[in-house]
Amino acid sequence: MNDNKWMSLLGLANRARKITSGEELTVKEIRSGNAKLILLSEDASQNTTKKITDKCRSYKVPVKLVSNREILGKAIGKEERVVVAVLDNGFAKKLLTLLD
Repeated sequence: MNDNKWMSLLGLANRARKITSGEELTVKEIRSGNAKLILLSEDASQNTTKKITDKCRSYKVPVKLVSNREILGKAIGKEERVVVAVLDNGFAKKLLTLLD
């Protein structure tokens, strides 16, 4: 997995205001049908991981794991983030290919 490419693309999506971060905001976007892809940190708590993956499963939103919360936060120019929702189809498709 090439960290720099997906992190740069996620940063670009952030500047285009096509992402949201944080557990509650992400769950809200999943429920409303706006979330196209969820990026979840591998070091998220069991509770958060279960909550996000269950929501994604029931609403059929793809989830990709990233190595840790520092990398996820750094990619969007903020402090540590556990979960990020991508709200744009184009960014989501490209991120899926880069994270596979």
